[in-house]
Order: sequence, then C-alpha cells, then structure tokens
Amino acid sequence: MKKKILVVDDEEGLRLLYKEELEDDGNDVELASSGLEALEKLEVAPVDLVLLDIKMPGMDGVEVLRRVKEKWKNLPVILCTAYPHYKHDFGTWASDAYIVKSSDLTELKQTIKDILSRK
Repeated sequence: MKKKILVVDDEEGLRLLYKEELEDDGNDVELASSGLEALEKLEVAPVDLVLLDIKMPGMDGVEVLRRVKEKWKNLPVILCTAYPHYKHDFGTWASDAYIVKSSDLTELKQTIKDILSRK
C-alpha cells in the first residue's frame, strides 16, 4: 500500500524534487510551502510521514514539529535542513530523524523507507 508523505519546504524547487523522487519510490506526496499550510493540510487529510524544513518564513519547522507532536503524537517527522547546528537545539529532539540537506538524496530516501517500514 502506498504511503502518503507531506513535504514542507519554502523552496519550490526542493519541494518538486522531493515530490518526484519520493513518487518514483512508490509514495503519494503532498506539498506545503509553509508551516501553516502544512498544519492546515494535516487537519484535512492524514499522512504517514512529514518531511519538514526548519528555516521557513513565518512559522519555522521547530514550531511546526512541536504542534504536530502535540496533536498527532505518533506521526513520524523528519527534519531536513541545510543547517546542521540545529541538531543540538532541544526543540528538534522530538523529530524521528534529522537529515542535513544534500544533492545526494540516498540518506533521506533510506531514512524515509526505514521509518515507514515500522508503521
């Protein structure tokens, strides 16, 4: 059965790249360009995993993570950011995984497969 992934990133090019790559792996992918849009989409339709950027205008990914874990405790969230130093921020510890963005999506895709295989 296909898994549904919500990709949340303010960079359109990355959203589209992740969508294409993750759909090639057999997933359904929903996109959100902001934290607020992501929370609105989660209210409407459940997903199996959230792939979440940290640095976004408005509500940042750490705040989105906090709200997701308050309301959907068992929903896996992977933080995916260009900034490795956030890994030591207490607010990121609730995530299920922390990936530093790279042009090589191997680690990201494997982490997603590992987490979804546990569901």
